[in-house]
Amino acid sequence: MTRINISPVTRIEGHAEVRIDLDSSGGVESAHFNVVELRGFEKFMIGAAVEEAPRITPRICGICPTAHHVASAMACDQIFGADIPDTAKNLRELLMHGQYVHSHSLHFFMLAAPDFLIGHDVPPEERNILSLVKKEPEIAKNAIKVRKFGQRLTEAVGGKPIHPSSAIPGGMSHAITETQRTTLLEMAEESRGIAEKCWSLARDILDKTDLSFGAVETAFMGSTENGRYSVCGGTTKVIDANGNPVSAFSGKEYANHIEEYSEDWSYLKFSRLKDGRFYRVGPLARLNIVDSMGTPAADAALEEYREKFGRHVQTTLAYNPARYIEFLASCERAVEILSNPSITSTDVRTEVDSVVNTRGVGIIEAPRGTLVHDYTVNDEGFIEKCNLIVATCQNNWAMDKGVENVARKVISNGKISDSGKNQIEMVIRAYDPCISCATHAIGKMPFKFTIVPKRKVINLKNEKTELGVEDA
Repeated sequence: MTRINISPVTRIEGHAEVRIDLDSSGGVESAHFNVVELRGFEKFMIGAAVEEAPRITPRICGICPTAHHVASAMACDQIFGADIPDTAKNLRELLMHGQYVHSHSLHFFMLAAPDFLIGHDVPPEERNILSLVKKEPEIAKNAIKVRKFGQRLTEAVGGKPIHPSSAIPGGMSHAITETQRTTLLEMAEESRGIAEKCWSLARDILDKTDLSFGAVETAFMGSTENGRYSVCGGTTKVIDANGNPVSAFSGKEYANHIEEYSEDWSYLKFSRLKDGRFYRVGPLARLNIVDSMGTPAADAALEEYREKFGRHVQTTLAYNPARYIEFLASCERAVEILSNPSITSTDVRTEVDSVVNTRGVGIIEAPRGTLVHDYTVNDEGFIEKCNLIVATCQNNWAMDKGVENVARKVISNGKISDSGKNQIEMVIRAYDPCISCATHAIGKMPFKFTIVPKRKVINLKNEKTELGVEDA
């Protein structure tokens, strides 16, 4: 048996590889998205005071720490029986929109755009953010501006630009000032203008999307607030492949609807519905579930998106324009929240005293999909059990099957081109996986591409690597 390894997958957050086993005729026998890194947060959280969880869990990742921070705080609210003030709810939502602006713009402009604006079949050394800067300098400048806004919003509301610390049991640790509000509002309005202007780029991707690329058919899960798009709160819904309702739940009820399991080729867990069906989360899933985005420009973009793909979309590459629509909605929603002077109210926390419930579950819509933080504590508030279900685990099955789908198309007689390798990676990039959230590793995997025949290892030096997040 011959094995092809694509290691590491480029332009994603974290490190992973693809393993493709070939049959005797050089065709694909099996292909898997493989992660061999270990996550330990569920274990080393045990014994910590639960009020420390919102400060510890953001360290899971430097790309999406806000989602972990807010989900953790929501779980703590339940444990202490706190009903947080409206201003705190708005600040947490604003903090989440800062995360979306930063994360979604990073992925669209810097990780996904080179495949569409440069070309998925150009040489790897030209298919990256640096080539995009040369070809479309204005796009690169706009990407930097909106990402700066996302970071500044996180810093002002969250207390830190990378690992926020302001969400605490009962609400928020501090308010924002009027000066901060007006400064952030100006930046939000500029970012909204850029997002509206650049929608044409994302819209063009609609016409370049191969509907069968990385094809899988799944159910979908995401949160909504009375049919409207919501990143922070609401009801978690599951629909089947045709858009029919399957279930709706909140909080600790999640365990009655989804389950985790593992496969022997990856340390990254998998998730599925209790009835055995597989589902996906993230931008594609959320847009399939909601009736509207709730903001004018995003709603107009959603209408164009649905004219192209239909009401309930299975197309894997549709994740990219769906992600852009969410980015646009977050820019608009940030303007709405910051336009209201009441956001500077100092009524941002309900005092908490002792444990009211020994279990708390925070469910939130992280940029990559539904995120669950589930803590069980003793009467003194020390964590006895911790379970985290991240979006990448829930999309794991679909990524795995999508990789196999494309591998069968691009591998022939045991050979694969640079373009073929990238097309396999494009399936994974469409989901914007966060391997750091899902797993943890010590050290750094080497950049290499190997073909491994039985009883013999041939290492092929890959001199044409692409630039990933860390390299850029």
